[in-house]
Order: sequence, then structure tokens, then C-alpha cells
Amino acid sequence: MVQYEPIESLDPVTRGLFASVGIIKDQPFEPDARMKKLLTEAVAIGNATARAITFYPRNPGNYMYGEDSGWLMGYADKNTTFTYDGAYNVDAATLFHYNAIGVTPAMAVTRPGVGSDYGLLSIDSEKRALDGSKTYRLTLPPNVPVKDFWAVTIYDTQTRSQLQTDEQFPTLGSQTEGLQKNADGSYDIYFAPEPPKGKEGNWLQTIPGKSWLILLRTYGPEQAWIDKTWRPGEIELVE
Repeated sequence: MVQYEPIESLDPVTRGLFASVGIIKDQPFEPDARMKKLLTEAVAIGNATARAITFYPRNPGNYMYGEDSGWLMGYADKNTTFTYDGAYNVDAATLFHYNAIGVTPAMAVTRPGVGSDYGLLSIDSEKRALDGSKTYRLTLPPNVPVKDFWAVTIYDTQTRSQLQTDEQFPTLGSQTEGLQKNADGSYDIYFAPEPPKGKEGNWLQTIPGKSWLILLRTYGPEQAWIDKTWRPGEIELVE
């Protein structure tokens, strides 16, 4: 990026950080053995830090329903600049950018029926990381408050890309054919290596040996989502 993009695209502080490890515009990057070792260790530490921030953020603004719930907002306090009182909150930015890329204010609107909003969940109701070898259930109460549609998509916690399974599209939602409603209008979505009997249409496949997380996307979220009078359940371990 430093070599191919205009240098003005980076602020002086960022350019200085890159320069401190030998990444300088129009100069070859030739780290010696010591620097290669340091950078390799730094990548591992940075990755572990970002994963810890994703699973258990310390910023209260990331928690959708308080710290008793595992549901998180990608934008802490719906703040798409990650700036508080003129200071850049590195943890808030790390959680978002480790799991996503582009920032747009339309992803954090608070007007009913406009834009989109997202909930991220990577732990079960007992605050444990999600295990790809086990069976879990997520309940969405009746009348999911969306103008357009909603969807639950499963992701790999290591790559943050969609989990690579036998399913072409690892997602379920209001546009999914065959999705079963409960008698009260709620939905139960199951996560497991194999579908629970009779629940094939409400199942997302997981991979033993891999953890995972989900995003609940709401398109055109309505007032009950915004004011939190409607809220999704936690992920419950079934077996």
C-alpha cells in the first residue's frame, strides 16, 4: 500500500510507524533476520489481541444489551468514527476493522426502517467460545422488527470470512425457503456439524475443531430493534 498508493493517503503518524520498521515510500523493504523475528512475533500478538477484543471487549459501548449478554455492536456506541472527545479509541476501531473493512454511517443509523444494523455473537450464554463440534440453538422471538429482511450468517473466527462448510451459502433468514417458525412465531436456529432431526431447514453447519461466530443482520430495522424492546436470545448449548 505504501509503495502503490499516494503517500498523502497516510497521515504522518501512520507513515512514521511504518518507517520505524523500515517501510518507506520508494525504498526497498529489506528486514534483517532480527526484524523478521520481531515482526512475526508482533503479528501473532496483534492477532491474539484483536481476537480477545472481539470475544470480550472492554468498551461498554460495544455491548448491545449490557455485559450480561454476549451480543455486540460492531460500532461501539454506534460511533462510526471511533472517536471520543477528540481521541481515537483504538480498541473500538480494532474490533470493527478486525472483523470488517469499510465504514459507512448507514450501517449504524437510528431511524426506523432506514439503513441496516448488525449484532455480532461469538460466545454462548455461559460466556464460552463456540465449539464447532457441539450443537447450539439460537431463538429469535416473534416479529423480528425489520422493514426489509433479516439474516443470520456464520463466520470463521480465524479468517472472519464465512465459514467454509458443505453449504454454499452459510446463512439463514427471512428470505430462506423452508425456514420453520415455532407455534408462537419465533424461530429456532441450530448450529451443529449435523442437523438435528427434523430441523434441517433451520440448521447452519459447523466444523469440529473450529470456533465460529455469527452476525445477525437487520435491513430496515424498526423501532423495536432500535429501542431494544425486541432482542434476540443468547446462543444456548444443546449438547
